[in-house]
Amino acid sequence: MDEDIKKNILSTGTSLVGIVCKDGVVMAGDRKATAGGQIVMRKDAEKVVKINDYLVTSGTGGSADIEMLKKIVRAELKLKELRDRKRPTTKEAANLVGMIAYKNIRQPSMIPFIAGTMVGGLDEDGTAHLYSVEPAGGVDEVKDFDANFSSGMPYILGLLERQYKRGLTVEQGIALAIEAIKASSERDTASGFGIDVFAITKDGIKQVSKQKSEAVYTEQ
Repeated sequence: MDEDIKKNILSTGTSLVGIVCKDGVVMAGDRKATAGGQIVMRKDAEKVVKINDYLVTSGTGGSADIEMLKKIVRAELKLKELRDRKRPTTKEAANLVGMIAYKNIRQPSMIPFIAGTMVGGLDEDGTAHLYSVEPAGGVDEVKDFDANFSSGMPYILGLLERQYKRGLTVEQGIALAIEAIKASSERDTASGFGIDVFAITKDGIKQVSKQKSEAVYTEQ
Protein backbone atom coordinates (compact mmCIF):
# COMPACT_ATOMS: atom_id res chain seq x y z
CA MET A 1 0.00 0.00 0.00
CA ASP A 2 1.24 3.51 -0.83
CA GLU A 3 2.61 5.11 2.34
CA ASP A 4 0.83 8.44 1.82
CA ILE A 5 -2.52 6.69 1.45
CA LYS A 6 -1.82 4.50 4.44
CA LYS A 7 -1.02 7.48 6.64
CA ASN A 8 -4.28 9.23 5.78
CA ILE A 9 -6.77 6.38 6.04
CA LEU A 10 -9.15 6.97 8.92
CA SER A 11 -9.03 4.04 11.29
CA THR A 12 -10.38 3.06 14.66
CA GLY A 13 -7.60 1.52 16.75
CA THR A 14 -10.30 0.90 19.27
CA SER A 15 -11.19 -0.71 22.53
CA LEU A 16 -14.10 -3.10 22.08
CA VAL A 17 -15.60 -5.54 24.55
CA GLY A 18 -18.42 -8.06 24.48
CA ILE A 19 -19.57 -9.86 27.63
CA VAL A 20 -21.93 -12.83 27.84
CA CYS A 21 -24.19 -12.68 30.90
CA LYS A 22 -26.75 -15.10 32.27
CA ASP A 23 -29.60 -12.87 31.14
CA GLY A 24 -28.17 -11.30 27.99
CA VAL A 25 -25.16 -9.78 26.26
CA VAL A 26 -23.33 -6.49 26.85
CA MET A 27 -21.29 -4.75 24.14
CA ALA A 28 -19.20 -1.60 24.57
CA GLY A 29 -16.59 0.50 22.78
CA ASP A 30 -14.65 3.75 22.97
CA ARG A 31 -15.00 6.77 20.64
CA LYS A 32 -11.58 7.70 19.26
CA ALA A 33 -10.79 7.58 15.52
CA THR A 34 -7.29 8.27 14.21
CA ALA A 35 -5.47 8.69 10.90
CA GLY A 36 -2.27 6.73 10.53
CA GLY A 37 -2.32 6.08 14.26
CA GLN A 38 -0.73 9.49 14.81
CA ILE A 39 -3.46 12.10 14.80
CA VAL A 40 -6.92 12.10 16.35
CA MET A 41 -9.55 12.76 13.68
CA ARG A 42 -12.74 12.18 15.64
CA LYS A 43 -13.68 12.12 19.30
CA ASP A 44 -17.24 10.91 18.78
CA ALA A 45 -16.88 7.86 16.52
CA GLU A 46 -19.68 5.34 17.12
CA LYS A 47 -18.03 1.93 17.12
CA VAL A 48 -20.91 -0.01 18.68
CA VAL A 49 -24.01 0.38 16.54
CA LYS A 50 -27.56 -0.98 16.51
CA ILE A 51 -28.05 -2.40 13.01
CA ASN A 52 -31.75 -3.19 13.35
CA ASP A 53 -34.26 -4.24 16.00
CA TYR A 54 -32.39 -7.44 16.85
CA LEU A 55 -28.69 -6.87 16.05
CA VAL A 56 -25.72 -4.85 17.31
CA THR A 57 -22.28 -4.77 15.69
CA SER A 58 -18.96 -3.28 16.76
CA GLY A 59 -15.84 -2.97 14.65
CA THR A 60 -12.14 -2.23 14.70
CA GLY A 61 -9.97 -1.38 11.69
CA GLY A 62 -10.53 0.91 8.72
CA SER A 63 -13.49 3.21 9.33
CA ALA A 64 -14.64 3.07 5.71
CA ASP A 65 -14.57 -0.75 5.78
CA ILE A 66 -16.60 -0.84 8.98
CA GLU A 67 -19.17 1.66 7.74
CA MET A 68 -19.63 -0.11 4.42
CA LEU A 69 -19.89 -3.48 6.17
CA LYS A 70 -22.71 -2.20 8.39
CA LYS A 71 -24.66 -0.92 5.38
CA ILE A 72 -24.26 -4.16 3.44
CA VAL A 73 -25.19 -6.33 6.41
CA ARG A 74 -28.27 -4.23 7.19
CA ALA A 75 -29.49 -4.51 3.60
CA GLU A 76 -28.67 -8.21 3.18
CA LEU A 77 -30.41 -9.17 6.40
CA LYS A 78 -33.53 -7.29 5.34
CA LEU A 79 -33.53 -9.07 1.97
CA LYS A 80 -33.06 -12.44 3.68
CA GLU A 81 -35.94 -11.69 6.03
CA LEU A 82 -38.21 -10.85 3.10
CA ARG A 83 -37.18 -13.96 1.18
CA ASP A 84 -37.46 -16.40 4.07
CA ARG A 85 -40.40 -14.65 5.74
CA LYS A 86 -38.67 -14.94 9.07
CA ARG A 87 -36.02 -13.04 10.95
CA PRO A 88 -32.41 -14.22 10.52
CA THR A 89 -30.69 -15.58 13.61
CA THR A 90 -27.66 -13.97 15.22
CA LYS A 91 -25.56 -16.88 13.95
CA GLU A 92 -26.74 -16.28 10.39
CA ALA A 93 -25.90 -12.58 10.69
CA ALA A 94 -22.43 -13.34 12.06
CA ASN A 95 -21.74 -15.79 9.24
CA LEU A 96 -22.85 -13.17 6.71
CA VAL A 97 -20.28 -10.75 8.17
CA GLY A 98 -17.65 -13.49 8.08
CA MET A 99 -18.42 -14.34 4.46
CA ILE A 100 -18.12 -10.68 3.42
CA ALA A 101 -14.81 -10.32 5.24
CA TYR A 102 -13.47 -13.59 3.82
CA LYS A 103 -14.38 -12.60 0.27
CA ASN A 104 -13.15 -9.01 0.43
CA ILE A 105 -9.78 -9.67 2.02
CA ARG A 106 -8.94 -12.19 -0.74
CA GLN A 107 -9.74 -9.89 -3.64
CA PRO A 108 -6.68 -8.19 -5.17
CA SER A 109 -6.71 -4.58 -4.02
CA MET A 110 -4.29 -1.73 -3.37
CA ILE A 111 -6.11 -1.15 -0.08
CA PRO A 112 -7.29 -4.48 1.38
CA PHE A 113 -10.39 -4.82 3.53
CA ILE A 114 -9.30 -5.02 7.15
CA ALA A 115 -11.94 -4.98 9.88
CA GLY A 116 -12.60 -7.12 12.91
CA THR A 117 -16.19 -7.34 14.07
CA MET A 118 -18.32 -8.47 16.98
CA VAL A 119 -21.96 -9.33 16.39
CA GLY A 120 -24.48 -9.48 19.21
CA GLY A 121 -28.12 -10.22 18.70
CA LEU A 122 -31.46 -11.39 20.01
CA ASP A 123 -33.04 -14.46 18.42
CA GLU A 124 -36.79 -14.89 18.11
CA ASP A 125 -36.82 -17.38 21.00
CA GLY A 126 -35.62 -14.59 23.31
CA THR A 127 -32.02 -15.76 23.68
CA ALA A 128 -29.08 -13.40 23.20
CA HIS A 129 -25.85 -14.47 21.50
CA LEU A 130 -22.43 -12.97 20.82
CA TYR A 131 -20.07 -13.80 17.95
CA SER A 132 -16.55 -12.64 17.13
CA VAL A 133 -15.54 -12.31 13.47
CA GLU A 134 -11.84 -12.04 12.73
CA PRO A 135 -10.60 -9.80 9.87
CA ALA A 136 -9.95 -12.88 7.70
CA GLY A 137 -13.57 -14.05 8.08
CA GLY A 138 -13.41 -16.70 10.81
CA VAL A 139 -16.54 -16.79 13.01
CA ASP A 140 -16.61 -17.96 16.64
CA GLU A 141 -19.40 -17.85 19.19
CA VAL A 142 -18.28 -16.14 22.39
CA LYS A 143 -19.18 -18.01 25.57
CA ASP A 144 -17.71 -15.58 28.09
CA PHE A 145 -16.03 -12.39 26.82
CA ASP A 146 -14.03 -11.04 23.90
CA ALA A 147 -12.28 -7.89 22.68
CA ASN A 148 -11.93 -9.02 19.05
CA PHE A 149 -8.71 -7.61 17.51
CA SER A 150 -9.01 -4.13 18.97
CA SER A 151 -5.81 -2.35 19.96
CA GLY A 152 -7.05 -2.27 23.56
CA MET A 153 -7.48 -6.06 23.59
CA PRO A 154 -4.45 -6.91 25.82
CA TYR A 155 -5.60 -4.54 28.55
CA ILE A 156 -9.26 -5.59 28.33
CA LEU A 157 -8.61 -9.31 28.32
CA GLY A 158 -6.14 -8.99 31.17
CA LEU A 159 -8.73 -7.23 33.31
CA LEU A 160 -11.57 -9.58 32.40
CA GLU A 161 -9.50 -12.69 33.08
CA ARG A 162 -9.46 -11.58 36.72
CA GLN A 163 -12.86 -9.96 37.11
CA TYR A 164 -15.28 -11.86 34.87
CA LYS A 165 -17.44 -14.43 36.66
CA ARG A 166 -19.72 -16.88 34.89
CA GLY A 167 -23.37 -16.23 35.63
CA LEU A 168 -23.02 -12.49 36.15
CA THR A 169 -26.08 -10.37 35.43
CA VAL A 170 -26.43 -7.84 32.62
CA GLU A 171 -26.29 -5.07 35.21
CA GLN A 172 -22.96 -6.42 36.46
CA GLY A 173 -21.81 -6.88 32.86
CA ILE A 174 -22.51 -3.23 32.09
CA ALA A 175 -20.37 -2.07 35.01
CA LEU A 176 -17.58 -4.48 34.01
CA ALA A 177 -17.68 -3.38 30.35
CA ILE A 178 -17.36 0.28 31.35
CA GLU A 179 -14.45 -0.56 33.64
CA ALA A 180 -12.74 -2.51 30.82
CA ILE A 181 -13.00 0.38 28.33
CA LYS A 182 -11.79 2.88 30.92
CA ALA A 183 -8.83 0.65 31.80
CA SER A 184 -7.73 0.22 28.18
CA SER A 185 -8.22 3.92 27.41
CA GLU A 186 -5.66 4.73 30.11
CA ARG A 187 -2.90 2.77 28.33
CA ASP A 188 -3.88 2.31 24.68
CA THR A 189 -3.06 5.43 22.64
CA ALA A 190 -5.68 4.56 20.00
CA SER A 191 -8.57 4.45 22.49
CA GLY A 192 -10.47 7.03 24.48
CA PHE A 193 -12.84 10.02 24.48
CA GLY A 194 -15.86 8.16 25.75
CA ILE A 195 -17.83 4.95 26.03
CA ASP A 196 -20.95 3.56 24.36
CA VAL A 197 -22.63 0.55 25.96
CA PHE A 198 -25.49 -1.60 24.65
CA ALA A 199 -27.41 -4.32 26.49
CA ILE A 200 -29.14 -7.14 24.60
CA THR A 201 -31.78 -8.96 26.64
CA LYS A 202 -35.11 -10.73 26.11
CA ASP A 203 -36.71 -7.28 26.35
CA GLY A 204 -34.77 -6.05 23.31
CA ILE A 205 -31.73 -3.88 22.61
CA LYS A 206 -31.05 -0.76 24.62
CA GLN A 207 -28.19 1.71 24.77
CA VAL A 208 -27.64 1.81 28.50
CA SER A 209 -24.68 4.18 28.68
CA LYS A 210 -23.31 6.99 26.52
CA GLN A 211 -20.36 8.76 28.09
CA LYS A 212 -17.82 11.30 26.88
CA SER A 213 -14.50 12.22 28.44
CA GLU A 214 -13.24 15.77 28.80
CA ALA A 215 -9.73 16.97 29.60
CA VAL A 216 -9.49 18.48 33.08
CA TYR A 217 -6.28 20.14 34.21
CA THR A 218 -5.54 20.59 37.91
CA GLU A 219 -2.67 22.18 39.80
CA GLN A 220 -0.30 19.83 41.59
